[in-house]
Amino acid sequence: MTELVYSNKEKLVINSIPCEKRSASAFRSNKAEKRYWILLITLIALGLLASYGLLVYNNPVPVNSPSFIPVVRRRMVAVVAMIISAFCQSLSTVAFQSITNNKVITPSLLGFEALYSTIQTSTVFFFGAGTLIGFSGVGSFVFQVAAMVIMCLLLFGWLLSGKYGNLQLMLLVGVIIGTGLRSLSSFMRRLLAPSEFDILQARLFGSVNNADVKYFPIAIPIVIIVAILLIAHSKKLNVVSLGKDVSTSLGVNHQFSVIYTLVLVSILMSISTALVGPLTFYGFLVATLSYQAAQTYDHRYIFPMALAIGFLILTGAYFFMNHVFNAQGVVSIIIEMFGGITFLVIILRKGSL
Repeated sequence: MTELVYSNKEKLVINSIPCEKRSASAFRSNKAEKRYWILLITLIALGLLASYGLLVYNNPVPVNSPSFIPVVRRRMVAVVAMIISAFCQSLSTVAFQSITNNKVITPSLLGFEALYSTIQTSTVFFFGAGTLIGFSGVGSFVFQVAAMVIMCLLLFGWLLSGKYGNLQLMLLVGVIIGTGLRSLSSFMRRLLAPSEFDILQARLFGSVNNADVKYFPIAIPIVIIVAILLIAHSKKLNVVSLGKDVSTSLGVNHQFSVIYTLVLVSILMSISTALVGPLTFYGFLVATLSYQAAQTYDHRYIFPMALAIGFLILTGAYFFMNHVFNAQGVVSIIIEMFGGITFLVIILRKGSL
């Protein structure tokens, strides 16, 4: 056996090489953890600054006027809708991509937006535009949320609890159902009168202006409860994201965790869609930026980063489009455009789903 002999000079060089400190924490180093907290605090501060600008900037009423506070309250409805949408879209997309072990697909593939569009279109098609205008309030909101949740629960129960059930089959069926519902609603829209089509089209664009303050007493408690349950499930999501075989070998009930997470995701997505309308690529954009910003596998840190980024995107986009470019009606279109471009870039870089 040949023994390696180093000179004193070589030993000095070897000993001078800094050894990388390894850690079992969520971050690779203390520097990465410090960077995370600095970035998170900065994003939260920017989001609060943008929301403050939405509330008080360019207010036509002077600050000392008694009408100043009522104007701020009316604007506060839109800000609360942004907070709810950020919670629903960011948490549900990150959790959904973790249980599917895929960073490209989103909950929209399950047909939430398609079902929402079909409900709105069929209401106009069968009962007229007057019924759609009157189809508002707490009752309609609860009905739309319940319809979307029930559809997803039936889909989950059929495709995940059976002996032939698996997640890939559920996604495939969800894509087919969503495509079929979109085709059906598109066919009905072609048969509508131009005036009815214009009224319907305004409902089918995602916008915080669609939110009604009467929905908040129902939506806010549900979102808070579901968000707490999802964040409390973070440690198991860390394991489930490793795959079925690994999570099962580590003692986690993979099927139960997947179904449990999908139920929570369906509730969040249903509330967001019924409250502000479809936001197809918004969740994907938030989740993608969150993975890049957090740079950790731990959902206890990914979720807060996703919330901060999601809130900043909405508040920042609405502030700039409303008060800088004076284009109030194209905010959701701009967000969807950037989300779609990001989706295409990720697909082209990966080469597959």
